[in-house]
Amino acid sequence: MALQAVGAQHAYRLLNHGPTVLVGSAHAGRSNVMAAAWAMPLDFDTPKIAVVIDKSTLSRELIEASGVLSVNVPSVAQRDLVVAAGTLSGKEHTDKLARCGIDTHPAPLTGAPLVEGCTAQLECRVLPATQHVAGPHDLILAEVLGAWADERVFSQGRWQFENAPPGLRSLHHVAGGHFYATGDPLA
Repeated sequence: MALQAVGAQHAYRLLNHGPTVLVGSAHAGRSNVMAAAWAMPLDFDTPKIAVVIDKSTLSRELIEASGVLSVNVPSVAQRDLVVAAGTLSGKEHTDKLARCGIDTHPAPLTGAPLVEGCTAQLECRVLPATQHVAGPHDLILAEVLGAWADERVFSQGRWQFENAPPGLRSLHHVAGGHFYATGDPLA
């Protein structure tokens, strides 16, 4: 799969449809990836996002220490990987990425881990305003520095799931380990 750069003006669209995401974090030689159902775009000029990350997680520790993160949009074909990433704790399993079968590569500007095989990836820098909301609300605010998407499902500035194999649709967690795939478009 070849990912193509997504212009800043369209980066927010990678999250606009509400997919479950994989959040990548790294600091001082330690990396983690966690599943998150609460992620959303906040702005499109400069693109910004919000993601909820509990203060008790390794991901939160790594993000606060490094000031960077990645947000990755997995596909239906990666459901088991998403469940594993959301079930195993990076604090309890230092080999979590290997156990979950998660391969990553460093983002070009920040080094945050980008998850291989995802249909979209966003490289982000935590915004200073985060300190006021992260503590009491577990809300991380970030600026998107770079974005990439699989052209088989995202082209011409929008998702095109109807033209792609079903396994490339995005996942949507609705509770209790139950997921839906992105549906068919309406005319």
